[in-house]
Amino acid sequence: MSPRESLRALAQWGVLGALVGAVCGVASAVFLFLLDEATALRERMPLLVYALPVAGLAVGALYARWGSSIRGGNNLVLDTVHETDRQIPLRMAPLVLLGTVLTHLFGGSAGREGTAVQMGGSLADAIAHRFRVSADTRRELLAAGIAGGFGSVFGTPIAGAVFSLEVLVVGRLGYEALLPALVAAVVGDLTTRGLGIVHTAYPAPGVLPLTGGVLAKWVVFALAVAAVAVVFVEGTHRLKKLLEGRLPALPLRMAVGGLAVVGLWKLVGTDMYLGLGVPTLVRAFVDPALPEAAFAWKLLFTAVTLGAGFLGGEVTPLFFIGAALGNVLARVLGLPLDLGAAVGMAALFAAAANTPLALTIMAVELVGASVLPHVAIVATLAYLLTGHRGIYPAQRIARLKYGGPLLGKLVPLRELPGESPGSAFARKSSDSAGNPQGKR
Repeated sequence: MSPRESLRALAQWGVLGALVGAVCGVASAVFLFLLDEATALRERMPLLVYALPVAGLAVGALYARWGSSIRGGNNLVLDTVHETDRQIPLRMAPLVLLGTVLTHLFGGSAGREGTAVQMGGSLADAIAHRFRVSADTRRELLAAGIAGGFGSVFGTPIAGAVFSLEVLVVGRLGYEALLPALVAAVVGDLTTRGLGIVHTAYPAPGVLPLTGGVLAKWVVFALAVAAVAVVFVEGTHRLKKLLEGRLPALPLRMAVGGLAVVGLWKLVGTDMYLGLGVPTLVRAFVDPALPEAAFAWKLLFTAVTLGAGFLGGEVTPLFFIGAALGNVLARVLGLPLDLGAAVGMAALFAAAANTPLALTIMAVELVGASVLPHVAIVATLAYLLTGHRGIYPAQRIARLKYGGPLLGKLVPLRELPGESPGSAFARKSSDSAGNPQGKR
């Protein structure tokens, strides 16, 4: 490539990446504003939680009528990156935004990243088709959409860029999309902040030197994180499979799930497991009296909410679960409380999403460099220990985590021989929703 062609390519990625980042940043700002308003309203009017089954019925009817082609969610975005014979419908952005805000308004336990990634993917694909770019450029723009959505919704642009490259293929980074992803993530974050959005501030842990004894503790810590990640992934998938088998109609399934969340809420007698749960997440960094079962309750609330089909994502609930688990493990193992919460917060999502590098960087962006090297060690070990499963069954894999020969082609996690029940469900569910999941 000549210098002129290189400059032309750089200019193209700068312009297109910035455009994707700007629209993702605006979408994230609108989403986060509405999410804050919905959460504040629910906290002022806790009786709204009783209406969660009705909200599930309404959102389910909405998706049954207009959302059949987008029910693959994040997996649809990932599949589209690898299979360019489809377009992500633009209506995914407003529908997932509305569904997620309603989920949080009425107390469902869900996150934000799923909505941000889906909005980013649909908006980026619309831009790609508007400019009639090549198939390769379109794939890279979709990665930029993931980066712009993820980076802007959490205020972590570098992690957003790396996440978009790491999440596509397990164990491999797609460097061909690095520049547009980085531009989109940085511009998206600047846009969201420029529109007045303030992200959650987490306590910064102190420095802990790495010694042999500390390393041994982190190995035990990673074992516990991996076990909880497996429970979350498999539990959510199994519950969703069970509910789909018993209640094929999405509106009814979501209404029953809403009833279950209301029942859990009354059983525990506290609001701390509803919605995002950010106050309790931050509390895990500083409170040695945090209930030991907090991570398990949040896992259950989230598995029921997402398993029933409510909209949102997994990141913030996994942050909550990981930080609360880290709080308990730090007390047991004699580690600093704030460091245990920070490492648990990042490592649990790294294990569940197969993205240890992105979450190591994200931990640094959120709490500072003192979390190194501990978070990298735990995230990597937990990622390996969870096996070939994850919250995104559409992730491709070229070589098994433990090495061996290349598989010959990129294989979705859901299609690996000996796949887990969760992966098998994901393929069946996505196919039944009208979203082909890969060429067989």
